[in-house]
Amino acid sequence: MPKDYLKKILTAKVYDVAIESELQRAPHLTQRLNNQILLKREDNQPVFSFKLRGAYNKMAHLSKDELKRGVIAASAGNHAQGVALGAAKLGCKAIIVMPTTTPQVKIDAVKARGGESVQVVLHGESYSDAYEHALALEKKHRLSFVHPFDDPDVIAGQGTIAMEILQQHQGPLDAVFVAIGGGGLIAGVGAYIKAIRPEIKVIGVQTIDSDAMKRSLEARRRVELKDVGLFSDGTAVKLVGKETFRLCQDVVDEIITVDTDAICAAINDVFMDTRSILEPAGALAIAGLKAYVDREKVKDKTFVAIACGANMNFNRLRFVAERAEVGEAKEAVFAVTIPEERGSFKRFCEMLGQRNVTEFNYRIADAKEAHIFVGIATQKSSDSSQIAKSFTKAGFKTIDLTHDELSKSHLRHMVGGRSTLAHNELLYRFEFPERPGALMRFLTSMSPNWNISLFHYRNHGADYGRILVGIQVPDNDKKAFRSFLANLGYPHWDESQHPAYQLFLA
Repeated sequence: MPKDYLKKILTAKVYDVAIESELQRAPHLTQRLNNQILLKREDNQPVFSFKLRGAYNKMAHLSKDELKRGVIAASAGNHAQGVALGAAKLGCKAIIVMPTTTPQVKIDAVKARGGESVQVVLHGESYSDAYEHALALEKKHRLSFVHPFDDPDVIAGQGTIAMEILQQHQGPLDAVFVAIGGGGLIAGVGAYIKAIRPEIKVIGVQTIDSDAMKRSLEARRRVELKDVGLFSDGTAVKLVGKETFRLCQDVVDEIITVDTDAICAAINDVFMDTRSILEPAGALAIAGLKAYVDREKVKDKTFVAIACGANMNFNRLRFVAERAEVGEAKEAVFAVTIPEERGSFKRFCEMLGQRNVTEFNYRIADAKEAHIFVGIATQKSSDSSQIAKSFTKAGFKTIDLTHDELSKSHLRHMVGGRSTLAHNELLYRFEFPERPGALMRFLTSMSPNWNISLFHYRNHGADYGRILVGIQVPDNDKKAFRSFLANLGYPHWDESQHPAYQLFLA
């Protein structure tokens, strides 16, 4: 099956708009991981992403009549910019449907790429809404649809990346790591590699909360996710493509999943080696490569990771820097309970020895016990469990929060926020779309019998916000509250029994 795509990739029309991106050695990563690490720098493309390859190849294969009628696409990100650039190059008109939630900076970027050739239509609150509207406009105006991943010409365009890798590095190559959203990139890359050098492993990387392809391959059928994590927005796809799934069944050796902290650490790693800043999806392959090396304990191998995009909002860097320390195992976070008595605080500090304290939060709350939120600099991932054991052995009750989302995103900023008035409080984490009216929609959906008793929100410069809410709900309203959550449509997590919440806020 991969050979079916070999001719398509070899004859793909991408270089009118794309460059042959550099295959660059990453010296710091190479030294740290004891393997040769090469980065395929697709972040250096004219639109700072690989997406223009597939989009342009699809458009360049359209007939003159099809180009004259124009093209249409649905996208809120890199694919939209690729289609816009292709439309300007080919002199055809393009309609790009984007959700109403799309930040203005992305809308402006698409218009700038396409100029007068591109019309941006804002419709719906999600990509799915925009996609359905684009299909309706396609039929109405007899336009040609340029799919972001599930199209043979788009897949072939992305496959030219693999063609370049094998031309640029003709020596031993053990594995190529590829980010997966809908599957267009890995389908094209895998098809070429397995046709030419099948001994090279093709390893996909997804986030733990957007792993539709991994689940689909395991189930041997396409699995649609109910919700997807939004940090790596470029790979936040609920349902992979039919054609990409068909190909991936034959060309993907395995899929590794990583969390937000690992991605942030990978962004930092690439910055150290290149002084370039990748977007989360762009760093996904590097995070997966590191996880693979750690799992397999391999040395002296040669690996390629595709750095597939760099369309990063500057405001997100605060969050990335904050979480990279944990992702790189340079910080561990704990909730520690000590006796509220003279000398106990000093004894706890002596336990830290020469370790560097990165954060320390405390507020008096109880006559008998003190609860401390503390961050400690570490050298390796196993340090956190060892530190926790040493605290417990010394008589201090300890909870290791190093990998706990509630604590890292919210609780560390809220220590000391207790209230005797917060009875019947339910604690929930939500992800809200970052747009005007999102909070009002939340508030107006609530029953007037419920009271917000806690609210914490931080803007990370992303397309969504992380929010922690305490809601006081009478016992006889619990059924109505469950209905409220189901109808709201925002991803949410019940944190009411979270041990750190019980220590610091309940």
